[in-house]
Amino acid sequence: MISAQDFLKRHPVDADAGERRTVPEYSGSAAPLSPHTSYGDDGRRSNGSGRGSDGKSFDPSDFDACREAAFRLLDAAARSTQTLRRRLLDKGYDEDTVDDVIRRLIELGLLDDEAYARSVVRYCVSRMMGSRGTVMELRRKGVPASLAGKVTGEAAAQGVFEEAAWELGRSVARKTRGLDRQVRMRRFWSAGGRKGHDADTLRRVAHELLND
Repeated sequence: MISAQDFLKRHPVDADAGERRTVPEYSGSAAPLSPHTSYGDDGRRSNGSGRGSDGKSFDPSDFDACREAAFRLLDAAARSTQTLRRRLLDKGYDEDTVDDVIRRLIELGLLDDEAYARSVVRYCVSRMMGSRGTVMELRRKGVPASLAGKVTGEAAAQGVFEEAAWELGRSVARKTRGLDRQVRMRRFWSAGGRKGHDADTLRRVAHELLND
């Protein structure tokens, strides 16, 4: 069984597995914002009139503009194909244009759902999550169910989720040393459930580490 530490050494956690959002800074030189002015995730200012900050009308079928919006979203954080598609549609681009952009990004190797899914698994392992919790996180991030099951199953076969449960148990044991046994058990089971570990693994860990 490979340890979680060894797994992470071989497959470093991608810092972009979790989304991050950039908020444009106010420089003091720009004109005051109206109550209807907002910023999109791509940093483009919108005043609710259907025009961008450059005054040009928004064209939902503009391939180049849609592609640039996709680049900005991917620069902010790695994303699955499904999530990126939904974000572009939310920005108002039409389905055909979005699909063309997605197809082009896949051809260029800038969108790769399997590579993204593996980075999410590494992130989950680093947070001592179990297989069930990892599948839920993958699905939440737009990874197809079949792919989520595949990459999680591969990691489970290496024993990384069981090792993650033991790491979680050791962490809880250290933090609750000296407390009543029932309190320690309750905190461990609560943490294990939140992180999506299976009951049999949690039972073995609890018996070994918290049964004193």
